[in-house]
Amino acid sequence: MGFVYVIEHMEDDDDTPKAIPPWVELEYAHMRSLAGPEAKIHFTHLSTASSSSLSALFTPKPGLGDAQCHQDGVLQLITEQLGEAPTSLDKVCLLDPKAESALSPEDGDGRFQWFLFGVSYSGDDPPRDRTSELRVLGFPTRHLGPVQMTTDTALGVTKLVVQDKIPLDEIPYVNFPTIVFNPKESVEMPFRYIAEGSEPKLPPGMRELLHEDLNKSFDF
Repeated sequence: MGFVYVIEHMEDDDDTPKAIPPWVELEYAHMRSLAGPEAKIHFTHLSTASSSSLSALFTPKPGLGDAQCHQDGVLQLITEQLGEAPTSLDKVCLLDPKAESALSPEDGDGRFQWFLFGVSYSGDDPPRDRTSELRVLGFPTRHLGPVQMTTDTALGVTKLVVQDKIPLDEIPYVNFPTIVFNPKESVEMPFRYIAEGSEPKLPPGMRELLHEDLNKSFDF
């Protein structure tokens, strides 16, 4: 059985024509692999431009989760597919760093059908608690531990826990890995990742993009 994962965009201006950054596109494509072929992934509250560009990327492929883009927000999607709030909200788990309880394998045994992530790629400085905008709507919440993850990692960890029944503290992780390109070039990533051996499980193409961005930072 596959679950439904919802990525709700929390940008202030959802009508911005700005395209989704390349690193975000890589993470979102990676989610389809991490979620598995039985899963559905909904990207909600997108701008017109972002919805169009992502939809073009999400062509059906064997072995990947089904991905759909929406300009409407998650509440509209829930109403259409699960029924009217507040009853339908109990079927949706908001992944919230401030939740009291950790996600557990039992949460996938009928307790929840959907898993919701609030994201922003605008780079707030100082960082804002954008999940609070979803928290106040009344969703049940769970956390994924004390260390911040990339959104694709968070989705992958959620799937490992609720579908593959691996407890949160038994998943192998790499924290704050240093990505080495050559003896003189490297970059430290300020996140937790699922481990593949001793290496972080990065989206395909991410290492090359990081190296390209590193080289650009030295162009004057």
